[in-house]
Amino acid sequence: MLLATGSSSVLAEESFTVQDIQVEGLQRVALGAALNNLPFTIGDTVTEYSLSRSIKTLYSAGHFDDIRVFRDGNTIIYRLKERPTINSIEFDGNKDIKEEQLNESLAGNRVQVGEPLDKTILKSIENGLTEFYHGVGKYQAKVEAKVTYLPRNRVNLKLEFDEGDAASVRQINIVGNTIFSNEELLNQIESKQDLPWWRFLSSDRYQKQTLQGDFETINSYYLDRGYLQFDITSSQVSVSPDKTAVYVTLNVDEGEQYNIRDVSFVGDLIGQDAVIEAILPLQKGQLYNGALVTYTEESIAKLLARFGYANSKVRTIPQVDEETKEVDLTISVDPGKRVYVRRIEVKGNANTRDEVIRRELRQMEGAWLSNDYLELSKNRIQRLPYIEDISFETMPVTGSDDQVDVLFTMKEQPSGSFNAGISYGSYQGLSFEVGVQQSNFFGTGNSAGISLSTNKYQKSINLSYTDPYYTLDGVSLGGQLFYSDIDYSSASSNLEAYNQRRYGFGANVGYPVNEFNRLNFGANYVVNKINSIQEYDQLRHFRAVLLDEQNPDGGYNFTNYEFSTGWTHSTLNRGLFPTAGRMLNLVLRATTPNSDLQYYKVQFEAQNYIPLSNDHRWSFRSKLELGYGNGYGDKNGYDYTLPFTENFYAGGSNLRGFENRIIGPHAIFRYPGVIPGIPDPVNGGVIFPEDPAGDNYIVSARSIGGNAMGVLTLELITPTPFISDENRNSVRTSLFVDAGNVWDTEFDINRYANLVQDRSASTGRGVQPFLIDYADPSLIRASAGVSLQWISPMGPLTFSLAKIIKKQEGDLQENFSFNIGTTF
Repeated sequence: MLLATGSSSVLAEESFTVQDIQVEGLQRVALGAALNNLPFTIGDTVTEYSLSRSIKTLYSAGHFDDIRVFRDGNTIIYRLKERPTINSIEFDGNKDIKEEQLNESLAGNRVQVGEPLDKTILKSIENGLTEFYHGVGKYQAKVEAKVTYLPRNRVNLKLEFDEGDAASVRQINIVGNTIFSNEELLNQIESKQDLPWWRFLSSDRYQKQTLQGDFETINSYYLDRGYLQFDITSSQVSVSPDKTAVYVTLNVDEGEQYNIRDVSFVGDLIGQDAVIEAILPLQKGQLYNGALVTYTEESIAKLLARFGYANSKVRTIPQVDEETKEVDLTISVDPGKRVYVRRIEVKGNANTRDEVIRRELRQMEGAWLSNDYLELSKNRIQRLPYIEDISFETMPVTGSDDQVDVLFTMKEQPSGSFNAGISYGSYQGLSFEVGVQQSNFFGTGNSAGISLSTNKYQKSINLSYTDPYYTLDGVSLGGQLFYSDIDYSSASSNLEAYNQRRYGFGANVGYPVNEFNRLNFGANYVVNKINSIQEYDQLRHFRAVLLDEQNPDGGYNFTNYEFSTGWTHSTLNRGLFPTAGRMLNLVLRATTPNSDLQYYKVQFEAQNYIPLSNDHRWSFRSKLELGYGNGYGDKNGYDYTLPFTENFYAGGSNLRGFENRIIGPHAIFRYPGVIPGIPDPVNGGVIFPEDPAGDNYIVSARSIGGNAMGVLTLELITPTPFISDENRNSVRTSLFVDAGNVWDTEFDINRYANLVQDRSASTGRGVQPFLIDYADPSLIRASAGVSLQWISPMGPLTFSLAKIIKKQEGDLQENFSFNIGTTF
């Protein structure tokens, strides 16, 4: 209106009929769009008021910086100056605010690339950002918006930040407290005051939001101890003249302690009176506790939500008796309407079929809305190895107060991998591994894989395929083919030598018992061929059972029919990198009586994750692996034992720092001593075997395994430095301690107590290890170190750096190991 009043032409106050409308100065805005904002058109009668109103309307469109109106007879002329278009937005000097947050905030004010620039809001943006910095203690911060004009009515917008240093909390004063000391109260809050330099891991930086949270913490501290009428009467925050220090004063009224005299209910308990009373933690006569009151309200609301009352309102009304210092608590329960789920939508599963996600859902469409079923559905989906993260939200249905839609939003992670591994050990040299594994085969949720590995002494290949939902009720079916060729005779630093070729196939089926337990059954056909064996003492019993008297040098060929049964219990919150819950796995595998060898193996694994922080960034993990195997029945007067090809081993992945499969009993080679005879000038010297009591023995460098194993891992999972929150589910850093051993409970080591160990024989390592009592469970190995695991866009990477803290002479240890690969 001022612009119109100040124009060089004077508009007549009388009304007139518009014969024509002309618009000048348009560049980007279309003529039709400008005319649509006018409150009149050609042929209408207008007044000065109508013209003033048209100026307001054009300004409100947000496209123009200057609007002038002229009249030439009955023709109205609009001369417009369009607002410049934002060509680019830059930020300089911002550290506390990420560019993504800034862009989002500017977009909310319609300041973004391609939009017209309204310079009138730049000042408010500067002030708003400055206020933000004041809220985080940076009172010296300055924000300046600079506009650079470009041809064709374009501008570059640049926000320059001078954040300055944050003010520190110099002193926090609490006034009015007599029951709890200042030190006790200050220990409860997050804000710290005037920290000395050596406490560099803590921060005394002032932040307004943190201080507000501290007020709530102090309030809760009193309420949880019976001070029902505690009140923070006032608070003052003052800043030093140089704006580098903040002084906080808190005035409190502690009040008196109150005991609970009575607890009663009003409202509709939907027939769950007995259940609610059973879970009620509030009791008559006890000290009032604000945390218990909140817990009671949440527990009742959660119970109601199980029956579809998702919008219930539970609140506690206290009635205070000032004379007796007692309080009557009345819990008001309003369940509201029962809510039903109209539709469930799934979002974010670009590679996974919709049915694969929906078969894990326990919340059904058309059923009551249950928070328990929603959480259970979330946990089941999150346990899938190809889902990195998932969340859900309920959305009210427009026009209905008892229906909602549920949206599950997930973030997938690479479900297939092509990986190559390389490691170097002081004994086995370079080792290579390659494999393709797809746990979400073509989005079906089925797993398929092939793996090949080779090193100095072994080659293996394994193919597998599993359908976890072979039937609709969750019965799984899978199978595998395998082949391995192990040639220990090529290992020059090992005394025992043999070649084993093993191949076969198998199938397995799994049955769900409930949401957390599963039974598994399997069958395998396995053929073993062992030859070129350099026999050691522990092998004599095995040789006696399988020896072919007609062909004593023909090696050992045996075929086994194996059956297995197992139980799995899992409450883990994630399939990959879990942070809470536990997993138990028990497997019994045994050969049938018609097999060439009769034996069994029992293996048990337990993992437990305990979150140490609410965001699960800190967590404690414990893992226990136990194994035992032995034979049953007899043949030719010899009892069956666990064949050496089925022995347990430790080292490598389960005892980091030690070389793979190195922990456990070593092979013993016994040979007789000799006595020199009478010299013979023709045939040379003659020797005679010594009495068996004077036999010598040699101990191999590498473990041959044992029939019993125990390994314990304790791990502290920590936040990974320099990793953003969006990637923390793909990276895991941990500090670990591994300890364990492998034993042979059937071999009598005492037979060698009086024999002499020949430590001069070469093992390829210079010195043999001493023979130790392998049956002693106290002889454990242990290591400690740090581990980093990363599911990167380039593939799975693992790095462990371990320090051996307990070992035996002769133990081999890895120099380093790592894996690289690619995922798809």
